[in-house]
Amino acid sequence: MKSWLLHIVVNALAIFIVASIFDAVVVSGVVAALIAALILSVLNAIVRPILVVLTLPITIVTLGLFLLVINAITLLLTDALMGSSFEVNGFFVAILAAIIIALINLVLNSFIKK
Repeated sequence: MKSWLLHIVVNALAIFIVASIFDAVVVSGVVAALIAALILSVLNAIVRPILVVLTLPITIVTLGLFLLVINAITLLLTDALMGSSFEVNGFFVAILAAIIIALINLVLNSFIKK
């Protein structure tokens, strides 16, 4: 339970960093980033595996690059569920934001596990 909450905080930090990098990603505050991280975590746990299974042939043909599209879709779903407090303006921005969020999560989680 503690690690899940810690991962949500790390995700919120990653979302906040991405919002500071891109003007097309808007987060209204720290609470909105935490809620967006919570929603993104739930979507990654429930919706993402379903999308991965449904798009498995495309993922195999693209050698796994289609997983970036699935990450962007989950980020856009988070945007749709959050309303105006978290916005991602555009599909390609969502792909770039998903890549940067994944990289930030990778780095921060490596520090946490030590």
